[in-house]
Amino acid sequence: MMVVTLFVKDGDPAGEQVKRQLEQLKPEFPHQLAVVTIDSDPALLAAYQTQVPLIQVGPYRLQSPFNEIDLKATLGAARDRSRYLDQVGDPAHARRVQRGRQISTADRISLWLSHGYIHVITIFLLVYLGLPFLAPVLAKAGLNAPARVIYAIYSPLCHQLTFRSWFLFGAQPFYPRELAQVSGLATYEQLFLSDPTDLNAARRFTGKEEIGYGTMPIGYKVALCQRDVAIYGALLLFGVIFSLSGRKIKALPWYLWIALGLLPIGLDGFSQLPGLLTFLPDWMIIRESNPILRTVTGVMFGGMTAWYLFPMIEESMRDTRALLSGKSAVVSQIQKQG
Repeated sequence: MMVVTLFVKDGDPAGEQVKRQLEQLKPEFPHQLAVVTIDSDPALLAAYQTQVPLIQVGPYRLQSPFNEIDLKATLGAARDRSRYLDQVGDPAHARRVQRGRQISTADRISLWLSHGYIHVITIFLLVYLGLPFLAPVLAKAGLNAPARVIYAIYSPLCHQLTFRSWFLFGAQPFYPRELAQVSGLATYEQLFLSDPTDLNAARRFTGKEEIGYGTMPIGYKVALCQRDVAIYGALLLFGVIFSLSGRKIKALPWYLWIALGLLPIGLDGFSQLPGLLTFLPDWMIIRESNPILRTVTGVMFGGMTAWYLFPMIEESMRDTRALLSGKSAVVSQIQKQG
């Protein structure tokens, strides 16, 4: 026997009328009715409040307003489809029917994730961003082995170039290239006596506590570069704001994500690539970004990306919550009815 799910608002006369119609049509279209009141479930209320009374039977959905002819056509289509699939012995149909009559562990996990995904993302970003700052703290405390593990883990994920990274416990928070033209600070070339195009050397150095190269204490490098710190920091901040807002912030339009998020970081990042090459002609413009620009463009990219993606994820999760909340209510009623 097919299951007909009726979503209604509590005390709605239209819902009561549909229930009476379904009862009258039961001899012609045998079914088991499950009535789900959406008022007490925020997920169902958000999804269906403008559509009730709403009929769901198999893959067919009929939302208000509809008349008895529409209702008969929907029930008839569902009945004929179910009979045909039973006759041909479709195993996939049998499995779907069975899954529809029970709440599985996967359903429970999916329902939990649909509610708590933003907390999972926020915790992940907090850990992902926090470990690179833990590495220099560990190195400062003399715990070099765990510090090296963190640097090694993040090495495939970030270039970790010394002249594009933050430093802790040193005389300066960063050591820019001369090409960046940051005034008032010692440069990478001055302190490290190294060619900045030697990327292996710039990646390998993680820091030292003593006076660096006879001039000043260098400190220890954060395991993520300046731009990545800004990107993941902005993602984390927006995640917190989005959660505190009740996840009601609307998604940023795609063209604003491109204009405000993608283009600035693309221009700043790619325009400095020639500065790492030694064979280019003198007439080519060679530039090096600075920590302020890297941070600003990183924050813009991370923030705009989160603003674009998080509300879209929430929309998908809202549908999942509504689907599984409805299924849970239906299964509960079916089990009670025997």
